[in-house]
Amino acid sequence: MAFTYILECADGSFNVGSTIDLARRLEQHDAGRGAAYTRRRGRRPVQLVWAHEFASIEQAFGFEKQIQGWGRAKRSALIEGRIGDLAGLARRGRSGRGSSGSAG
Repeated sequence: MAFTYILECADGSFNVGSTIDLARRLEQHDAGRGAAYTRRRGRRPVQLVWAHEFASIEQAFGFEKQIQGWGRAKRSALIEGRIGDLAGLARRGRSGRGSSGSAG
């Protein structure tokens, strides 16, 4: 099994990731051995605020990349279980379609 997860950092920002060992990955982030984002000053401690299990790491990684393109409001809706709000929170890029940027 594999997981896509969202962490809330000490500075209030979100970090999105995927892994096959969620407990170990959370320990790595909290110890400053996770992603470069969570290693930065002021980002720790981190707290797991959302996770979803997938059948494969490829699926989890694909959803991680999708969430990384979402804005804060859409990520918050997912965390809070407001699934019905997700479509209405889609970002608009210059072309009028959803953006693929990775803002927190």
